[in-house]
Amino acid sequence: MAARDESEGAEPPGNRWLWPGLAGLLLLALLSMMTGKYGGGPRPLIEALTALAGGKAGDPLLATVLWNVRLPRVAAAIVVGAALAAAGATYQGIFRNPLVSPDILGVSVGASLGAVLGIFLSLPVLAIQALAFAGGLLAVAAVYAVGAAVRHRDPALTLVLAGIAIQALVGAGISLIKILADPYDQLPAITYWLLGSMTAVTRFDVLSILPAVLIGLAPLILLRWRMNVMTLGDEEAQTLGIDTKKTRLALVCGATLITAATVSVTGIVGWIGLIIPHVARMLAGPDFRRLLPASMILGAAYLLIVDMLARSIATIEVPLGILTAAVGAPFFLWLLTSGKRGWQ
Repeated sequence: MAARDESEGAEPPGNRWLWPGLAGLLLLALLSMMTGKYGGGPRPLIEALTALAGGKAGDPLLATVLWNVRLPRVAAAIVVGAALAAAGATYQGIFRNPLVSPDILGVSVGASLGAVLGIFLSLPVLAIQALAFAGGLLAVAAVYAVGAAVRHRDPALTLVLAGIAIQALVGAGISLIKILADPYDQLPAITYWLLGSMTAVTRFDVLSILPAVLIGLAPLILLRWRMNVMTLGDEEAQTLGIDTKKTRLALVCGATLITAATVSVTGIVGWIGLIIPHVARMLAGPDFRRLLPASMILGAAYLLIVDMLARSIATIEVPLGILTAAVGAPFFLWLLTSGKRGWQ
């Protein structure tokens, strides 16, 4: 017990990268604020900050673009990127599988079904987001119900297999709605949402998901030392005094909550929860007490970079899901072929 209490309270050494990482994230956020086809560069941002501080007012249209369009996008990229990376690191640790991502239990596809249904019914944006959030939580609840009904099997493997089955079932529902949708109005909106985008993100959207993200992160932070023990397997963790069922449930609920919240606003942004934890392990090691903050900082920085590319590399905005897949898939192949041991 003394050893366990000591491990619970002590924080690992070697977090000297934390403050430089946060400083780099701040610089990326400022760079993102200065990136755009209208009023790009540092001068418009400086003028807008001067006007905000009571100085000489600049271009009012530019100020509107900076504060009402770019700032919410920057904030959303930080929150969504950090949340998805934290969820990915958690899921990979719980299931002891480096190929696991935040949508393994069906949360992303469940949220997609809710959003697609809302678009099909021509509901307002707020209702679509609410349906997406509820759909993600219900899909994971269904996975857990199936897992609870299956006994005498490895619980982690049962949840993964149940998640695959629920994803297939919900995916069939999405396909059916796409067939029934208006091909000139609803179908393009459904397709664009499924590809992921932060084009229409507002301050209200960011503020609306913050409580869910913070609540979901709480068990991941509070149980960070138990997460290290959970990676050893259920038998070893139980031998060390860990209630694996309750701990797994708390961690899965936290990771699911933050994933459902972010997907409800931005749509499906893939590969972040799969790739970023691998990079974080190579930089910070497998200790979850270091891995979690490293994943969050890297995830936020990565999505900031992707979002800047999405609105600058073409005349039209490129959906985020296309860019994250275009970058993530080759990196993952390199990770496999180069023999990098990011998981260990």
